[in-house]
Amino acid sequence: MVTETHARGALVHEWIAQSGGSENVFEAFSEMFPQADLYCLWNDSVGRFAGRQLNETWLARTPLRRSKVAALPFMPATWRRLEDRGYDWALISSHLFAHHARFGGRADLPRFVYVHSPARYIWTPDHDGRGASLPLRAASALLKPMDRKRAHEGAQFAANSAFVRERVASTWEVDSRVIFPPVEVESIQAVPSWRDELTVEEQAVLDSLPEGFVLGASRFIPYKRLELVVAVGERAGRPVVLAGRGPELDRLRAVGEAASVPVVILEGPSTAMLRALYQTTDLFVFPAVEDFGIMPVEAMAAGAPVLAQALGGTAESVVPGLTGALITFDDHDEMGPAAEAAMATGRTDRIAHARTFSRGRFEQEIHGWVGR
Repeated sequence: MVTETHARGALVHEWIAQSGGSENVFEAFSEMFPQADLYCLWNDSVGRFAGRQLNETWLARTPLRRSKVAALPFMPATWRRLEDRGYDWALISSHLFAHHARFGGRADLPRFVYVHSPARYIWTPDHDGRGASLPLRAASALLKPMDRKRAHEGAQFAANSAFVRERVASTWEVDSRVIFPPVEVESIQAVPSWRDELTVEEQAVLDSLPEGFVLGASRFIPYKRLELVVAVGERAGRPVVLAGRGPELDRLRAVGEAASVPVVILEGPSTAMLRALYQTTDLFVFPAVEDFGIMPVEAMAAGAPVLAQALGGTAESVVPGLTGALITFDDHDEMGPAAEAAMATGRTDRIAHARTFSRGRFEQEIHGWVGR
């Protein structure tokens, strides 16, 4: 049994951004194992993991930390050279090469790898535009055999969805168990009205939004396909609110200006504002093909019906007829009827179903897995 009183552990993550689903998992690990040492390639968060010593690699002291693509060729070897401090186990959060991690070259160290996905822009570039460049495609031919070989070094694997488990099996040719990531369901549901938690200025913004709006929220990047949220609003005859930030902002503004329904864009909403939007919207729309997709679960936790992508991890969290509806978003004629079907589901069912993805459930399953 792996416990903090009987074993010394190491927690490993790729790089640490200010926000992100994989960072949420790593943060949960750090709170579950408060005595474990933390490792990452570099840390770009501000104030996150305060009070904990984060061990960064040599890449953190170079300009390479500002370009993941440029740093990528150096990552596999870097992960193989972590210092051996007498660890008894390592729990690794991996979406690129962190599963390569070795401490002092030790082959006997029990390693538990939580897989967000095998590197998408190496193994499945059709799901991630970053893999479309010629240099990365050329590098992938060399990196794939090594990546698969490292996965056969005796670690145990858990995938964040059945969708990712299938990808782990087809790319690395290893089996894994499914442990859904933690969603802050308890925190969301602890506040009956998130509007009351907003600043006066935020309350004014929330109150100014058009009634019956359709909500889309995520980073403003291409693969999130937020223009399809606008298309759903048009087909359903409802105004649209897009919440987030990112490089697609100007393009999404242009899409909104050309739309046949009102489109409001809220840049960088606070956590409280996002949760208030979940509680206020008539429908949350999530068109992206995701490995899991935390936001649809957050929306259901707040009581919102969800219209989500039928491909990928969202097909494992959204239950058609109970909490929402699933479509591929390829046929725009399906959008209106699907939106109505999602909104016909019951609020109580959505809230109850979201609890199956809680932080408490995640911690119990992780302890059960690592404890073996």
